[in-house]
Amino acid sequence: MRVSVVGTGYVGTVTAAGLAEIGNDVVCVDLDLAKVEAINDGTTLIYEVGLDDLVARNAGKRLRAVVDTRDAVAETDLTLIAVDTPFGGEEIDLSSIEKASAEIGRALRDKPDYHVVVVKSTVVPGTTEAVVLPILEENSGKTAGADFGVGMNPEFLREGQAVADFLQPDRIVLGGIDERTRLAMAEMYRSFVGAEIFHTDTRTAELIKYASNSLLATLISYSNELANLASKIGVDSNEVMRGVHLDRRLTPMLEDGSRLEPGILSYLLPGCGFGGSCFPKDVRSLIAFGSQMGASLPVLEAVMEVNETQPQRMVELLKRRIPDLSQVPVAILGVAFKPGTDDVRESPAIRIAEDLLSEGATVTIVDPVANDQAEAIFGERVAYEAKYDQIADSTEAFLLVTAWPQFAGLPDHMTGRSNQPVMVDGRRFFSKKDFTRYEGIGL
Repeated sequence: MRVSVVGTGYVGTVTAAGLAEIGNDVVCVDLDLAKVEAINDGTTLIYEVGLDDLVARNAGKRLRAVVDTRDAVAETDLTLIAVDTPFGGEEIDLSSIEKASAEIGRALRDKPDYHVVVVKSTVVPGTTEAVVLPILEENSGKTAGADFGVGMNPEFLREGQAVADFLQPDRIVLGGIDERTRLAMAEMYRSFVGAEIFHTDTRTAELIKYASNSLLATLISYSNELANLASKIGVDSNEVMRGVHLDRRLTPMLEDGSRLEPGILSYLLPGCGFGGSCFPKDVRSLIAFGSQMGASLPVLEAVMEVNETQPQRMVELLKRRIPDLSQVPVAILGVAFKPGTDDVRESPAIRIAEDLLSEGATVTIVDPVANDQAEAIFGERVAYEAKYDQIADSTEAFLLVTAWPQFAGLPDHMTGRSNQPVMVDGRRFFSKKDFTRYEGIGL
């Protein structure tokens, strides 16, 4: 199938490269010439595990990029809108969606063939039909359903694992205004075997995305709330959650007596909070949308309250060991919000760094891929290193925020050091036996 993808951020680029990989002819559209040139050169400006290889394998064959929406729409059968929809404080910002819809609509005016326009961006229920569809009709002079199709196809891509998630989906949700639209959308994914394809309307598809992310965010905040209680009463929350995980409804018993351990269990462990471009934005957006609809969402409000205060626990734990942090050299291990990506949006590390700076600490951020993104936020207020071994002997405290596998060798590096630094483990990545002065979330 011939597909155009408007927007080359995380979702747009992974989707475009993934669609090309499974046999579609894909054209990316972006106004940023640097992004366009990178894709055409077989690379990207984004760090995502496996993405550069995927782009390199398909660039110049089934994948290319342009800056002109009109040309891309003219030569394709279906267009995906994959632009940012940030939360503006009271509601999501649809300006990029509206602009893209208008450009696509103008391109459709001169196109005689039936074309399908699909929203890939995360938008609140009703947006596809109440915002995108009218803009398309107004700018094209055509009628949705008769002259072109309109659909919603939410993404379920975990940053750091997005390529694998795209190529091995557990579900494909296709929301459309009619059957013709949904069938056209399904044609994009014709190569997938075994993935559950769920056909529905656009409003339901939109809410499925928010419901999915809100559930995972709720599990994280629930785990962290219990972790904070456990630490108050001298109980290891990791042990508590291991006991919870043994419920057969969470880890079913197999015939050989072993247990199946679903990936969702990773959300039922303590940590220093969630971040990224999805969970915080999507939960806030759903809360705001619920308020507009007259349906309060107090559980999700509590989810965000827990998450917003969780990073503070890291500095509190550090001050148990070093009450006065003035001029104390402290290293934050990881600024990306999770391993496998260079995305620092809403990362707990940002709040932690600010808290440390306010305490007068001398802060170094250590991250294998995301230091440039961190420097755009902090400038010269902190130092930056790609590896911990550059500063391990001069640092008085480490705060582990991102569980990069590159940090696994730190305990061995500390072996033999007489005055070991404090380790505050925000992901329970290390064993407390690895450090003489160890503090961990929920411990």
